[in-house]
Amino acid sequence: MDIFIPYLFFFLLLPFSIYLILFFHKEASDDTKNLPPGTKGWPVLGENIDLGLLGLSKFIRDRMEKYSPDVFQTSLLGDKVVVFCGAQGNKMIFNNDGKLVIPWLPFSLRKIVLPDFDVNSPYEDAIGLFRNFQYDILKPEALRQYIPVMDALARTHLRDCWKPHPSVKAQPLINNYTFELACRLFLNVTDPERLQKISRPFAPMRNGLMSLPIDLPWTAYGRGIKAGKMVRAELTKIVEARREEGREKRDLLSMILELKDEEGKCVSVNKITNFFVGLMVASYDSTASAMTSVVFFLAEYPHVYEELLKEQMAIAKSKAPGENLTWEDIEKMKYSWNVVREALRLVPTAPGTFKEAMADISFAGFTIPKGMKTFWTPHSTHNNPEYFPEPEKFDPSRFEGSGPAPYTFVPFGGGARICPGRTYAKLAILVMVHNLVTKFRIEKAIPHEKMVVEVMAAPSHGLLLHLDPH
Repeated sequence: MDIFIPYLFFFLLLPFSIYLILFFHKEASDDTKNLPPGTKGWPVLGENIDLGLLGLSKFIRDRMEKYSPDVFQTSLLGDKVVVFCGAQGNKMIFNNDGKLVIPWLPFSLRKIVLPDFDVNSPYEDAIGLFRNFQYDILKPEALRQYIPVMDALARTHLRDCWKPHPSVKAQPLINNYTFELACRLFLNVTDPERLQKISRPFAPMRNGLMSLPIDLPWTAYGRGIKAGKMVRAELTKIVEARREEGREKRDLLSMILELKDEEGKCVSVNKITNFFVGLMVASYDSTASAMTSVVFFLAEYPHVYEELLKEQMAIAKSKAPGENLTWEDIEKMKYSWNVVREALRLVPTAPGTFKEAMADISFAGFTIPKGMKTFWTPHSTHNNPEYFPEPEKFDPSRFEGSGPAPYTFVPFGGGARICPGRTYAKLAILVMVHNLVTKFRIEKAIPHEKMVVEVMAAPSHGLLLHLDPH
């Protein structure tokens, strides 16, 4: 029997050896093209390990310095990717969406968010029916009616979850609040037990989105797939129950249930669930991360807090007791919005988006071939001293007057596909900030706590705050 062991080892090793030969042969053939400089890292793993160790911001900056400030290539999430950098890179992507590039989702994202969708089909096929609809229902005119609901929910949340305690861990509380807000406005779900069933698997689902697509029970990707099924199951129950009820309610779900497809038929429950999974990831996760970042910096810089408090107290004093905020009040929050934007500059909530080249693209002296996957990220400009002097300094005055140069401040993307939820995020954050600072002074319990970026930006220890009620 022992005589066969060397042969067995040979046959086990053969497939991997063939893969390595093909991999390096492909590397050599790629070198003959005028591709952007860079490295594809290790076979299969790519540069995912470096990305995880360095964080996205440093990963991008290091490669811009090493290879090119304009464009470089790497391998992420199982695919070769060309990363566009700087203001000109952002401009190229934003102005050519639908012309030279189209949206593309990595396999890991599709498997978790759209598990029943053909991975070889264009991403547009999955969202086409809802794309214009989501812009309509998230535009300012449609959202202004929700400001009183946001205001009332923020007051209740602070009264019940913050006020009884001398100190609180802010990040999980803000996560709970933004999730409850999204479920209330979009699904009209208020039952605590149902909220828990949806929110509990949300974190592992999110963590799997930007992971290497290795489907094993102990990997982030494997856990993300399992958690995604749980989230989808709960959302499907909500959609099915509402369709059976047939009662009109003033929320997003009721409007979607009235949508018809190209053949005049009602949209399937499965497609509606797909839409809501994506919407909840975008509206809840990114808004919670941005809100936490703003509170982090307000606690970090007392002079910024005092200036913002002055603006918010003037608004509060103009209101009758118990009177809700209005759109006009939001428009008065000029300095507060500059604080939010500076927080988004230093700690972008969205890592960026992937695209696919529809044709050969010439950029910065290089050629990006048709079919190549591309990526743009706010991290290539937001911390760049060329666009923002002293980029590590928290300075809301950067946004006074004409503000940053075009294509440099891009927390919500840009062009025809700019994030449709940007106004929703603005309203949710400013309403919470108003209620928080007019009720409490805040102080970091861990003075040197830092913001870290994994999938989303978050304080390293959950942002423990000491509260001093006004």
